[in-house]
Amino acid sequence: MQDTDTDRERAAYDLAERLFFELEKHGDRFSLRRKIGDHARRDDLTLDEVEQVLERWKLEGPHGG
Repeated sequence: MQDTDTDRERAAYDLAERLFFELEKHGDRFSLRRKIGDHARRDDLTLDEVEQVLERWKLEGPHGG
């Protein structure tokens, strides 16, 4: 299970970088901040929530699709 979480975290960090987000880990929670544009920030996210935000952003883009 730990290897799976590590792989998921690594994939989330990679996707965040490609989409111009900064992803930071704080214990078992994450902060996600947009590096460009409005610099929107979301804090206290689970890994599942981070994945959902990034996947939605990847599909819809900054204008919501």
